[in-house]
Amino acid sequence: MFPQGGPGLALLLLRISVASIFLMSLTTHFRVSTAPLIFVGVLLLAISLSIGFFTPFLAVIAGLTAIANLLIGPHPGDLSTIFTVLDAAALMLLGPGAYSVDARLFGLRVSVVPPRQDTNRS
Repeated sequence: MFPQGGPGLALLLLRISVASIFLMSLTTHFRVSTAPLIFVGVLLLAISLSIGFFTPFLAVIAGLTAIANLLIGPHPGDLSTIFTVLDAAALMLLGPGAYSVDARLFGLRVSVVPPRQDTNRS
């Protein structure tokens, strides 16, 4: 659930990559002087994603933002934006990794499901 070692480090780098692209793509649309509140919100989301706080939810937000940027952004149809969508989807599916706030908050939990008892045996 929260891989350590090399895979955990790779997830840390993936989180930082998705967060930085998310921040850069939105700051090109909104100037800091014209919309400082939006910039602060985007910055907080990017920092939260970088440190691994609610990673799956923020990865969905970053992916949806990249899809919107792909469809209606300054360069619609830009193929490099597809990689941002793919990175955000991978991060959403893989989770935050061991080096994240989510790993500290939720910890390593293992759910053991006992085998099902079949009561309708003939």
